[in-house]
Amino acid sequence: MKEIQFSIEIYASNEKVWRTLWEDTTFRDWANIIDEGTYMKGVMKEGREIQFISSVNGYGVTSLIEKLISNEFVFFRHSADTKESGQQERKKEWTGGSESYSLTEKNGVTTLIVKTDVPQELEETFTIRLPRALERIKTLAEKM
Repeated sequence: MKEIQFSIEIYASNEKVWRTLWEDTTFRDWANIIDEGTYMKGVMKEGREIQFISSVNGYGVTSLIEKLISNEFVFFRHSADTKESGQQERKKEWTGGSESYSLTEKNGVTTLIVKTDVPQELEETFTIRLPRALERIKTLAEKM
């Protein structure tokens, strides 16, 4: 796996950006850019597992929320690759990787930094799609 990182400045409070990231409707909107039909299953709480699943193909990943500071930071450790809407494990592509979202607000502008480990064969795809998703997060958060 390879770690990639992107950042964007958003003219909105870190609370608005956080809500845009993790509320169901807005999450589905921006995550759809990365993997069509993606939704979250579970509760965003430190120490709990959450699943990110594609409603299109049923594939996803189960992740442990290792660290969560509301409106500031979340760190996921991918614990299992799944299929059949998260019901069964599949070949380990993402397992062991991590993903984090860091928000820092200054003078009404929030800097969002996303770091994620991606399988080598998906690096090019994520290098294109993740910045597009960040632009969508910016648009949604600035409208709130």
